[in-house]
Amino acid sequence: MLAELRIADLGVIGEATIEPGPGFTAVTGETGAGKTMIVTGLALLAGAKADPRLVRNGASRALVEGRWQVDPQTAAQLAELGAETEDGEVLVSRQVGTTRSRMSVGGAQVPLGTGSAVVGEWATIHGQSEQLRLGSPERQLEVLDRYAGAALAAELDAYRTEYTARKAAATELAELTTQSQSRARELDLLRFGLDEIAKADPQPGEDAALALETVRLQAVDDLRLAAHGALTALAGDEDDYETPDALGLVGAARKALGPAVEKDPSLRPLAEELEGAAAALADVASGVAAYAAGLDADPLRLEWIAGRRAELAHLTRKYGDTVDEVLDWAAEAVGRVTLLDAGDSRIEELRTQVAAFDERLLARAARITALRSAAATQLAGLVAGELVALAMPRARLTFELTPAAELGPNGGDQVNLLFSANPGSTPGPLGKVASGGELSRVRLALEVVLATQASGETFVFDEVDAGVGGAVALEIGRRLARLSDRCQVIVVTHLAQVAVFADRHYVVSKADDGSVTTSGVRLVEDEERVEVLARMMGGLDSSDSALAHARELLASARP
Repeated sequence: MLAELRIADLGVIGEATIEPGPGFTAVTGETGAGKTMIVTGLALLAGAKADPRLVRNGASRALVEGRWQVDPQTAAQLAELGAETEDGEVLVSRQVGTTRSRMSVGGAQVPLGTGSAVVGEWATIHGQSEQLRLGSPERQLEVLDRYAGAALAAELDAYRTEYTARKAAATELAELTTQSQSRARELDLLRFGLDEIAKADPQPGEDAALALETVRLQAVDDLRLAAHGALTALAGDEDDYETPDALGLVGAARKALGPAVEKDPSLRPLAEELEGAAAALADVASGVAAYAAGLDADPLRLEWIAGRRAELAHLTRKYGDTVDEVLDWAAEAVGRVTLLDAGDSRIEELRTQVAAFDERLLARAARITALRSAAATQLAGLVAGELVALAMPRARLTFELTPAAELGPNGGDQVNLLFSANPGSTPGPLGKVASGGELSRVRLALEVVLATQASGETFVFDEVDAGVGGAVALEIGRRLARLSDRCQVIVVTHLAQVAVFADRHYVVSKADDGSVTTSGVRLVEDEERVEVLARMMGGLDSSDSALAHARELLASARP
């Protein structure tokens, strides 16, 4: 339930707050006062497109805040969005600036689509655009399916799951059958590439290893000279006995320290370290000698490597930057070839799948049609009963179900809501043959009937009484009051006969200082409400007869 609505700088409204409470809340005001901004504000909370022109002149932004009472289950769902609730209430806000708009739920900023989905579960807004939508077959199908209830919803869910799978299979089938030539070309290219790679037989990391070996072979003289220099420094040169070497120097140090160890045992660890250093130097010298012995110039090997690298470069120019990437491409190409080779068998498999889907979908669509047909008869009868009370006793309303040209996501039905106001006229499409007042009453009758299946929702009506008056307006008020027994109802109206049934009555009034027009909203009660109702009926709010008429109307509206 909407507990509070606050609007700031929206249209002509500077700042206004209403607290609808449960039941029926009416919002009235003179033409141009801005009462429709109440509905506009709620529509913005429900995700309506923001128009920068809605921002009040002189303001940088418009703000709409709605405080909603939610149950623990809903609060837990909101917590998943990062929204916070306090004492069973959550604050939803929408800011509209000159260039952008923002929406938050429970203090957490959310995408507009997410926020509108949340509020859309709580509130249904019926404005003039909704009245136009009711004339469309798509909206009429939504209304019928909504009345049909859980049984149809379950059948539709199963149908749509299979419909989606069938669509995917049919798309793949179409691609395979219409692209056979391109498949053949792709196969030839893949096989050519795989043959090239197989002929060269590259090994993982081979290009990097050959590059290193090339550098070593090209620098063999420099490497041999470096190894000889290192070996001379370690073990000395047999032709030069005078230049000290590392092994000789360490040996001299060991010899000098040996006798001293017997005199001072604390020198033993140092002597042992010298012994280890001598062994390590001997190992290094041996390794350097072995390396030098293996350094042979090999022109033939270098020539072969150059040819092999050229062969690998031919592959890396076409299939990857490195040999490893070439091998990865080959692995993927093998899988792709297998898939393309299996194209013919896959085509037959897909044809079988699509045929099976079609058979199951036809059966489900038939069940959906049966459920809709039963619901259409019931709904039309109940709405006709409501229309009798709304001064349309001879009106006929029929949901006409006709087969669609092909199955779609909603089954195989096309729905047309046919209407005639009098027995002598042929029923025609609702959107074409119904007047504005008749559309308003049909819409209200539908909501009253559909509300018997819902509770705890907020219904917002903008000018539901357009084009009617007198006794019909009274019946509209009664129907809205009856709807408010199960749901919260907020109605923007210009008729006293409707507003008189409200549990709460707010008046939007405007003030003009000569340059800026500003509107405000106030709750009217007791005698002030009587005066407002008298003025709405076209009387003078201070005349005894007008006030008496307003009191009489209030008395007749009380249960």
